[in-house]
Amino acid sequence: MVASDLDRTLIYSAASLGLTGPDAAAPRLLCVEVYEHRPLSYVTETAAELLARLARAAVFVPATTRTREQYGRVRLPGPAPEFAICANGGHLLVDGVSDPVWRAAVAERLAAGCAPLAEVRARLLATADPAWLLKERTAEDLFAYLVVDRERLPGGWVAELTEWAGERGWTVSLQGRKIYAVPRPLTKSAAMREVARRTGAQLTLAAGDSLLDADLLLAADRGWRPGHGELADGDWNAPGVTALAERGVAAGEEILRRMVTVAEDRMGAGDVRTAV
Repeated sequence: MVASDLDRTLIYSAASLGLTGPDAAAPRLLCVEVYEHRPLSYVTETAAELLARLARAAVFVPATTRTREQYGRVRLPGPAPEFAICANGGHLLVDGVSDPVWRAAVAERLAAGCAPLAEVRARLLATADPAWLLKERTAEDLFAYLVVDRERLPGGWVAELTEWAGERGWTVSLQGRKIYAVPRPLTKSAAMREVARRTGAQLTLAAGDSLLDADLLLAADRGWRPGHGELADGDWNAPGVTALAERGVAAGEEILRRMVTVAEDRMGAGDVRTAV
C-alpha cells in the first residue's frame, strides 16, 4: 500500500508550485481543489496520469493533516480511495466515512498519553502576538494550529513552544504560514499500519515533507521526501527514505513516478493487492 501526505507532497497551491524557467516550458496543470469558488490546489497532468496508474497497481491511501471537511474538497485523479487518513491519524475514513472503532482507539490513546487540547490551546493564545497572528483554529477537537505572518514571527517563539509542548506530549510543526500543535500519540503511521493490517499489505511506501510526516516515513518499508519543506530544511534523513533533489510540483511528479515503478514491478511479479 501507498500512504502519502497531500499538501506540498502530491498537491500544490499556486504559491508552492515552485515553477522556474520560461513560462512556455512550464508543465500543464490540473486543478484538484476548489475553495470558495477559487482554484486552490494543483497537480501536473503527468502527475495526474501517474496517480491513476498508482491507484490501479496499489492500495493508495491519502494521509493528511487536513480535517475531513478539508480533505473532502480534494478531487484526486483516478478512483476514490477506499481508505484515507485525516486529521493526522485522528480519523480513518473507509469509503468516505470515519471508522468509529478507530476513532475510539485514538481517543483512548490521547486521554492517556498527553496534555489536553484545552491546555495547549490556552498556551498558544496566551503567547501569540496579534501583530503576527492571523488566525487560530482547532481541528476536529484533536489539535490546534495558527496561521501567522512568517516575516513578523519572532525567531525563538517556535523553539520555545516546541520545548513547552514536548514536555506535555505534543509535537510542534511549522509548515509555511501554519504552526501546528499536535498530540504525540496522534500519528499517521498508526493509521497506516491499521490499513496495512486490514488489506494484508506486505510492502508499504510513504511520502511526506513535514515533521508530522516523519513517523509515517519511518514506519514504511520505503519512503520519499521532496527537496523542499520542513524535513528538507532540517536535512532530515533516515534509512529507507530517499531525499529527492526536486522541489515544488516537480517533486510531486518524481515521488509518484518512483512509487508507480515499485508498485507496477510488484504487480508484475503477481502480487497486486499487497503491491504498495
